[in-house]
Amino acid sequence: MSERLIVIGGGGAGTAASTIAKRANPDMRVAVFSEFPDIAYSPCGIPYAHGREIPEFQNLFLSTVQRYVEDGLEMNMETTVTDIDLDRRTVTARNKHEGFDKLILCTGFHWEQPAVPGANLEGLHYVKDIRRAIEFDKELDSMKRAVIIGGMWLGVEMAGALARRGLEVQFIDEGPWLLSELVDPDVAEPAQEALEKLGVNVRMGTKLLGFAGGPDGRVRAVSTSAGELECDVAVICLHKLPNTSLASSIGLSLGTTGAVVVDDHMRTSAPGVWAAGDVIEVPHGLSMLPISGLTGSHAYSQGRVAGANAAGENRTYDPVWIPWGFMSGDYTIGGFSIGETLAEAMGIPYVVAKGVGVSRARYFPGAARTHVKLIAEPGTLRLIGAQLHGGEGIKERCDFLAFVGKRGATLEDLAWMENIYSPPIGALYEPIQIAAQNGLAEQKARQREAVPA
Repeated sequence: MSERLIVIGGGGAGTAASTIAKRANPDMRVAVFSEFPDIAYSPCGIPYAHGREIPEFQNLFLSTVQRYVEDGLEMNMETTVTDIDLDRRTVTARNKHEGFDKLILCTGFHWEQPAVPGANLEGLHYVKDIRRAIEFDKELDSMKRAVIIGGMWLGVEMAGALARRGLEVQFIDEGPWLLSELVDPDVAEPAQEALEKLGVNVRMGTKLLGFAGGPDGRVRAVSTSAGELECDVAVICLHKLPNTSLASSIGLSLGTTGAVVVDDHMRTSAPGVWAAGDVIEVPHGLSMLPISGLTGSHAYSQGRVAGANAAGENRTYDPVWIPWGFMSGDYTIGGFSIGETLAEAMGIPYVVAKGVGVSRARYFPGAARTHVKLIAEPGTLRLIGAQLHGGEGIKERCDFLAFVGKRGATLEDLAWMENIYSPPIGALYEPIQIAAQNGLAEQKARQREAVPA
């Protein structure tokens, strides 16, 4: 009889793992268990649907459960796995035992909940499940004031979305500047200005103290170190925490991030068990330190590797260099690996190369300034990070820089790179080139100054 693979979780990692496993080994029986009714939708689009930049939530659904059934997968939706027995090779769901030969855990994450008074009140919203988002969207029509708590990317996106929706938005975070865990101050400044242009009141260095409720048990205000902020809803956007309850119950090794330890094949510490997505930690390509809670594209890639290997292939997953990018209001920021702030915190020596170019020929309508900051290793000038901000093309440049950085490119390579010149899509002088050339010129100037007269 053919092997049976059970995949627990129907997010990006779970859907990738199950579909790739079935494709790699059509004879394998693949079953998916998900606690949610939907599959193959984009939670990353939820803020933009709230802000009406995406006209309706239905646009976020990419496929249907029936389509996966037609592809030969056994789909168990709204079905929570409550127990795993590795000795008997069974999982328990709805008080029924299901046998398996191989198992992939893709149980995802849950949002950190603030440990303050009032954290159990109604009206505290966490962005994750699309069905809850659709219901929340209806509630927004009767709301006037929102407080966004947490200065990472989702908080920035939700602040912009609710401001576009016409709400009075207060944004609070303990950090010294916007996105301080991710970006440098010079990149954060225009990002904050873009939020403020939408009417968001950004309150950095502000500590959450608690939530105050009304007689109906619903939040009416957020207590902060800057005073009490009245609201109709508080949106919590703190840290992603790996959902390791099942992994812990079967004794899988957990790492320093609290997530499941896997090797480069997505194998866990238990034979015949793989894991992928937000539940695992992977090494950073520069430092080789473990990190978790990455993006949907990382989860999807990890799921593909896990599924292929569970089906008998031999695929590896490289350490991550983490290209990232998103919108702050109408402004785009992005980068890869590390910036100056993180380099200093980790004690990593670096040099900086900065430049400003344009996204199109400067005479072509719509041309926007593109700011590039490259972080390089002293001496070799090998690229180890970057942060960019501006208009169009930030995403593509960050993807490119992460790839060439992974391959060992230097400032010299980037200063002499080829680039497209076409007035509507690219300027004669590529902004990355400009930054690299400026960096090389600065390094040469410093070398001349260091030579005794």
